[in-house]
Amino acid sequence: MADEVKLFGMWASPFSRRVELALKLKGIPCEYIEEDLSNKSPLLLKYNPVHKKVPILVHKEKTVVVESLVILEYLDETWENNPILPQDPYERAEARFWAKFIDEKAM
Repeated sequence: MADEVKLFGMWASPFSRRVELALKLKGIPCEYIEEDLSNKSPLLLKYNPVHKKVPILVHKEKTVVVESLVILEYLDETWENNPILPQDPYERAEARFWAKFIDEKAM
């Protein structure tokens, strides 16, 4: 099952860590692939040719999702167990606000 999901990340990236944490919270096994951003792998360039950065989530070798917040939404919509976002629309909006705030102010 871990070969179904691959995460390309970097140890120092808070965005990669965010996705790793979400995968653990949701109980999704995955193969983690550490990237050296000073020497990007051919797979990183293949899967994210626009931004050429991590994190990159590959699901079943056919679905590629980039950008940490987009990956979190994909995980929540694909694996419904252990939801990351609250069910209430207002509470979901609040969670998205704070995630955006942290991205812009703290990262």
